[in-house]
Amino acid sequence: MPQPHTGLPDAARHPGPADDPDHPRHPAEAAARAADLTVLDRVVTGCRACPRLVEWREETARTKRRAYLDWDYWARPIPGFGPPDAPLVLVGLAPAAHGANRTGRIFTGDPSGDLLYASLHRLGLANRAESVRHGDGLALHGVRITDPVRCAPPDNKPTTAERDTCRPWIARELELLRPTVRGVVALGGFAWQALLPALDAAGWTVPRPRPLFGHGAHVTLPARDGGPPLELYGCYHVSPRNTHTGRLTPAMLRELLRTAARAAGLTPAED
Repeated sequence: MPQPHTGLPDAARHPGPADDPDHPRHPAEAAARAADLTVLDRVVTGCRACPRLVEWREETARTKRRAYLDWDYWARPIPGFGPPDAPLVLVGLAPAAHGANRTGRIFTGDPSGDLLYASLHRLGLANRAESVRHGDGLALHGVRITDPVRCAPPDNKPTTAERDTCRPWIARELELLRPTVRGVVALGGFAWQALLPALDAAGWTVPRPRPLFGHGAHVTLPARDGGPPLELYGCYHVSPRNTHTGRLTPAMLRELLRTAARAAGLTPAED
């Protein structure tokens, strides 16, 4: 019988925050306690605030997909990935049921991640083009990737209540990144809408009326404390639905990421 894949974060195999009776059950309380990104990334994996999402992520891990029957699924909330001093942040939607929910790392083990990491590698912002499993050696250069919803939702559709319940995690993540972050890319309309109140909570001023999403949309958000502004960009999501129809091509994605990287002070490679 094949042995389960064990290329997962340690918390997948050992008791973690979810097993700690003192772990705060509400995301706002738990996120506020996190003094840095290392703590935030650890604590978020114990969140059980949304019953529907908890049930779905764990049921998916029990039933599995035929191709992954020998995998020990992560089946917890997904932390952000990338250096804690990243000047550029990419924001998706939520973990894929058999992607990050299986592997334990955002945009890993699914077609969306295949395109995203290949594009980052071509731009010199990742050290390899493939994202297979946690612990495969993938490293990002100046880029952090995160989601506004940390658990895999049924049909890849979080409810509005689930999105709002999860908001303190990304708001605190952005707040902790404020010393270095200069650019954010919203991958899809859901990410754009979820980001605006999170950015406001993290200390940037979001204009009214709120800016509309579109591929290539760009807005500069001033910091309320007088610090450097943040450049926010919209990009079609890297899902197969968009890429297979040609709505988003690899060239379009690279150009958008290149523009955002330059605005954040990075020096991406040219094609």
